Amino acid sequence: MERDNGAGPVNDFTLPSPAKLNLCLHIVGRRPDGYHELQTLFQFLDYGDDITFRPAEEDDHDIHLEPSIPGVADEENLILRAARLLAGTQNQKLPGVILSVDKRLPMGGGLGGGSSNAATVLLGLNHYWQLGMTLDQLAELGLQLGADVPVFVRGHAAWGEGVGERLTPANPPENWFLVLKPACDINTGKIFSEQGLTRNTPRIKIAPAFEGDASRYRNDCEDVVRKLYPEVNQGLKWLSQFGPARLTGTGACIFGRFPTESAARIIWESKPSGITGFVAQGVNISPLHTKLTELT
Repeated sequence: MERDNGAGPVNDFTLPSPAKLNLCLHIVGRRPDGYHELQTLFQFLDYGDDITFRPAEEDDHDIHLEPSIPGVADEENLILRAARLLAGTQNQKLPGVILSVDKRLPMGGGLGGGSSNAATVLLGLNHYWQLGMTLDQLAELGLQLGADVPVFVRGHAAWGEGVGERLTPANPPENWFLVLKPACDINTGKIFSEQGLTRNTPRIKIAPAFEGDASRYRNDCEDVVRKLYPEVNQGLKWLSQFGPARLTGTGACIFGRFPTESAARIIWESKPSGITGFVAQGVNISPLHTKLTELT
């Protein structure tokens, strides 16, 4: 399969597509276009999906997703959209690729699974096709796919502003987290359109370090979500017995912070039946970037 830049073939490789948490999410205003102005602290988890990249047949120049993700049409699939967007920036014939995803993150959980998948595809195909695009270029492309994609592309925990795309690197403590997924699915648009949503939280000038009193920081979506989704309310009540518990994004996932893995796992073992989740460590450098460094 020809590469106009003269680069050699790339073998199969697998990259992580990590989850993120919104350690806080403040809504500080609403723009004329209807989007909300946010301030949020993103941190990655050492847990997520995996995406594998395999060369297609020699005369095949298409992008394939095998198998497809159930219930998600190709035109809505961020994996395919990211791959096609990146391919569309090139004026050369590109080798075909087969993408496959090992899905662990719940869809619609507030963990950024779709955005993370898109970022992993952008960085992975930049490596596979040996395009040499910069993180700035890839983050700009990613913003066309979603406001959370740039933070995954850049790969560093960050204080996010605007709709979440203006990023300042941050280094919150790398605590352990118990992440739980109540048995419900939440529509983000519904939450942001609710009349009772707080939209006037005062702006913070400096990114929080989450040292000392973390109660200053909250998720402004949480009250509305708790009222509309009893499963989330019940989950937060249960988890709050063991320390501060919070919603990530618009949910449905909730999380509690713990100083050690063993402390989080003890609580995990006692979780209510019918609720799923996992234990993971917060990390300030994305596992995606760590793995890419090993490949290059």
